[in-house]
Amino acid sequence: MDETYFEGEIREQPETLARLLRDGRAAVERVAAIVRAAAPAWVTIAARGTSDNAARYAQYALGARNRLSVALAAPSLFTVYASPPSLAGALVVGISQSGQSPDIVAVVAEGRRQGAVTIAVTNDPASPLARTAEHTLALHAATERAVAATKTYSTELFTVAMLSAALANDEAAWRELAGVPELFARALDLASPALAASRWRASERFLVLGRGFNYATAFEIALKIKETSYVITEPYSFADFLHGPAAMLERGFPVILVAPSAQEDASSMLELLDRRGADVLAISDDPAVLAHAGDALELPPGMSEWISPIVAIAPGQLFALALARARGTDPDRPRGLSKVTETR
Repeated sequence: MDETYFEGEIREQPETLARLLRDGRAAVERVAAIVRAAAPAWVTIAARGTSDNAARYAQYALGARNRLSVALAAPSLFTVYASPPSLAGALVVGISQSGQSPDIVAVVAEGRRQGAVTIAVTNDPASPLARTAEHTLALHAATERAVAATKTYSTELFTVAMLSAALANDEAAWRELAGVPELFARALDLASPALAASRWRASERFLVLGRGFNYATAFEIALKIKETSYVITEPYSFADFLHGPAAMLERGFPVILVAPSAQEDASSMLELLDRRGADVLAISDDPAVLAHAGDALELPPGMSEWISPIVAIAPGQLFALALARARGTDPDRPRGLSKVTETR
């Protein structure tokens, strides 16, 4: 079978992440020094789609590791309602692979007008978002040709992780980040999603469950499945799932469980899924989780939880690719979508 752009860009990611670390660290450290000097009281992040999932990761990375409160902006307040909230004392970040969407640009423009420190995280340093922000962190991902984002997502997460390490002056964190490209490559080698995709090819509904740092991973895997296979796929945190949505569970319901070994409550979630007869595909490095699930996509062992989402997306992307192939859809050309989406 011919390789799609989608698959090629999935497999480029170890090299892309290594390039970002090599070519992007100096800019991240320069911007981090400016942010430390400004001492923002909180962070607001404007993003859409895949980039919104990177922002969800930032809530955990910057919150847990840098003790920063991180809010996701509501861009419609700035555009549709023309009633932007106060951004006094904030760090305002726009995350967008293209840097084109007017509503994301509007949030950053307003932040700059109000005197906030503003950062653009984008794959296009000449984009409107980059021109609007005071500072730009380029993703160094080269051109991404598939409509469904892969390498721009992992580089957005990696940029956030680099910023977290730089803000904390944490050399141990930088050493961990240096190992991420190899961990990602190993995750690609370990994943064999074709069997699960073949079994589930006729399914028209999925759940994806993750928690904490991997809340973002659940959302991004769900988005990739929706984009490339047109299947209703709902992401939840373990906790939110128990507050109502668990009522959907029935025998044979397909569930993707993102559960690196650092995730302590995965076993109790597995017990619930087992009692209700769910059909579970686990993404994990925990032998007990892998053995208990109906199907498994193995992660390389030994990752810290804070970097695991950068790596755990690899088998999720490969599963989305395998499911699209099993269903006969073209992951490079999702119907009704284009590479650049501009919302206002």
